[in-house]
Amino acid sequence: MATYIVLTKYTQQGMHNIKESPARFDAAKKAMQSMGGDLKQVFLTMGQYDLVVIAEAPDDETIAKFALATGALGNVSTQTLRAFTEDEFRKLVAGLP
Repeated sequence: MATYIVLTKYTQQGMHNIKESPARFDAAKKAMQSMGGDLKQVFLTMGQYDLVVIAEAPDDETIAKFALATGALGNVSTQTLRAFTEDEFRKLVAGLP
């Protein structure tokens, strides 16, 4: 499965309902599992983003659906990055002309 980093910011609605965040994490994990993926870790962060999520999904379309469905709830906005492991990076570099 592919690895993704999801950079997340709380919206005003999300901050207003911040105490519901743990239950929303649980719901997000179940939603991702139902799509064939896995939310590996969620980090509360300081700085430009409020949360950093490490996820695995079978393809880009799956993570896009997850991000759109999550954003549609109105509690967070997301920016998703495709992440390559060190082994994947080495393989890519080895295949360069």
